[in-house]
Amino acid sequence: MTTAGEIMHRGAQWIPAHETLDRAAQLMRELNVGALPISDENERLCGILTDRDIVVGCVAMGHDPSRVTAGDLAKGTPRWIDAEADVGDVLHEMEEHQIRRLPVIHNKRLVGMISESDLAEHLTDDQLATWVESVYARTASR
Repeated sequence: MTTAGEIMHRGAQWIPAHETLDRAAQLMRELNVGALPISDENERLCGILTDRDIVVGCVAMGHDPSRVTAGDLAKGTPRWIDAEADVGDVLHEMEEHQIRRLPVIHNKRLVGMISESDLAEHLTDDQLATWVESVYARTASR
């Protein structure tokens, strides 16, 4: 059984909900990532912030990224997966909720992220094709 912890990339970092979007963008650049999990004051997941969220939800709306916080853009119920979960559970969670990045938690702590590139590296061609069809087909019909 392949687990989430085996396919994730390590070194994921939180962005506190109170942190501004300009700082989030700087952190994304430093880490060379396109998304950051957002944490509350107790380091619990309260959302995920993407580079697209910053552009579309802040800059394109004419807002100042130095005055808008990560928490301002946190929407919906955050999704995550336990590090010991089977890769089938990972795929189900991502397909069911139409998400392309999934934080991995172990003992209530962020230990990594699973992204599309992680899936491409670790899945069979058939598994990857099914995932892509499920996530992108439904997204395109919205």
